[in-house]
Amino acid sequence: MTNLCPCGSKNSYADCCGLIHRSGAGFGTTAESLMRARYSAYVMEDRPFILSSWHPDTRPGTVTFSPQQEWLGLEILATERGGPLDSEGSVEFIARFRHDGDYFELHELSTFERVDGNWLYATGGDPD
Repeated sequence: MTNLCPCGSKNSYADCCGLIHRSGAGFGTTAESLMRARYSAYVMEDRPFILSSWHPDTRPGTVTFSPQQEWLGLEILATERGGPLDSEGSVEFIARFRHDGDYFELHELSTFERVDGNWLYATGGDPD
């Protein structure tokens, strides 16, 4: 049986976000593929990938995880630009999770920039 990727692509982790996590460079060919890989990294608590895929101008010193939090799914609502030939793009998404037994949704519009050929997460905020 194949382990499905947490990003919801219906592909195996090894053939989807696992490729991006292992690449060490490139971080996906589109802003959306990086968004999906970052979500999967949060699910898997892959702190090094999360930090290395964050734009240096906005990157925090560390990322923490809560043992009471369980990621439940990712839904991509919209993308703007962020393709293989673009230098910037955005992805609007909903990430669903449970924390201490309560259900939550994170609805965010994330912006991405290409730096030295690699997509990096720059900012995130309310899509409205």
